[in-house]
Amino acid sequence: MRFVVDLLYLFAGLLFSPVIVYRRLRHNRYRQGWAQRFGNLSRKDPQRQCIWLHAVSVGEVNAAKTLIAEIEKRFADFEIVVSTTTDTGFARATALFGGRWTVFFFPFDLSWVMRRAFRRIDPTLCLLMELEVWPNFIGTAHRRAVPVVVVNGRISDRSFDHYRRFKPLIRGFFSKIDLVLAQTEEYAGRFRALGCAAERVVATGSLKYDTAQVADRVEGAETLGKELNLVGQRLWVAGGTGNDEEKIILDVYRSLKEDPSLSDLRLAIVPRKPERFDEVAQLIEQMSFAVLRYSRVKGRQESPISDGNTVILGDTMGDLRKFYSLATVVFVGRSLVPMGGSDMMEAAALGKCTIFGPHAFNFRQTVEALLSEKGAIEVVDGDELMVVLTKCLTDSAYTEAIAGRGRQVILDNQGATARTIDHITSLASAIDRRTST
Repeated sequence: MRFVVDLLYLFAGLLFSPVIVYRRLRHNRYRQGWAQRFGNLSRKDPQRQCIWLHAVSVGEVNAAKTLIAEIEKRFADFEIVVSTTTDTGFARATALFGGRWTVFFFPFDLSWVMRRAFRRIDPTLCLLMELEVWPNFIGTAHRRAVPVVVVNGRISDRSFDHYRRFKPLIRGFFSKIDLVLAQTEEYAGRFRALGCAAERVVATGSLKYDTAQVADRVEGAETLGKELNLVGQRLWVAGGTGNDEEKIILDVYRSLKEDPSLSDLRLAIVPRKPERFDEVAQLIEQMSFAVLRYSRVKGRQESPISDGNTVILGDTMGDLRKFYSLATVVFVGRSLVPMGGSDMMEAAALGKCTIFGPHAFNFRQTVEALLSEKGAIEVVDGDELMVVLTKCLTDSAYTEAIAGRGRQVILDNQGATARTIDHITSLASAIDRRTST
């Protein structure tokens, strides 16, 4: 079976290699971590027991923050290593955890690469965030008697449909997962349906509710406002936007600015992927708006010269919460186009009136929770977005009520970190008892 999986990986790699070359040349991606991707890894303190946590990208890395903090308390004698798949995930993990723990790129799931990676890391326990279930990773861990736990587990509608088509092939490695801590009972049922032992699957809630920091202000937000000269202006933030979405947003903004009562409205667009910053800047100019790139004024004392129609482009990493903190209203992107949406918890936790489109299927549980309590607004297209924004910007009581209910949803759903760490601790204790007898 390992031989067949390796052949499939190699075939897929050959097909995908032109894309890798293009992205490396065009977007400056895949330029680092190649030795690590082939299993050439090292630890800071190989004498200690080790917990290996894998989080594919930025969202999963952020979701792991509270969990790692609790692991540090419960497993104080352990070393933690964190792997990611994407460049942005690696940068975020390095910023959050790199000062204390080893951060590296996740090795390719080839059997010989995984054998080398496990020899180098020698983990006592592996934690996989959400749905990073790789056949050779699972198989290698199983042969070495290293428990694997899926944390904050979720299987989207689309992924579930794909997995079910190959259920006879994948059931074997799903059955080798030692524990699944799923976000919801629905997701828990999907893991069981794909081969996970029923008694090893538990619904514990979403860690992202715990990492969504409920606050009235964000450190550094006032500085950002001064750097962008936003004093006395209302701000619409479109965060985590994706391809073809910015044009819709800019068209809506143009229409809004035709209303004299909204003359003080500013728009800030923060694309999800940094490789699109230049592309979005060009689009803004092509649509006859002046553009103010935050990267060019960040850290400077003098205020930028711009009029009320200038569109702000958030082209820096790690500042989205600051933008949200200053917003009058927030649109969460990659949802007007079928891209799965972006995380809307941050905006809701900050007490902001949160709007998103109909294609937030990657965040369905959060969408359902917010909409069921009328703590956010879903729009179907740009025309409805225009209507909703007009209502939100002209009726402060309406906007504040939605924002308040959205924040309460976040508070009501917190607590998954404590439940998760309790289950991990119980599993580790059971292993210790078996190995000591």
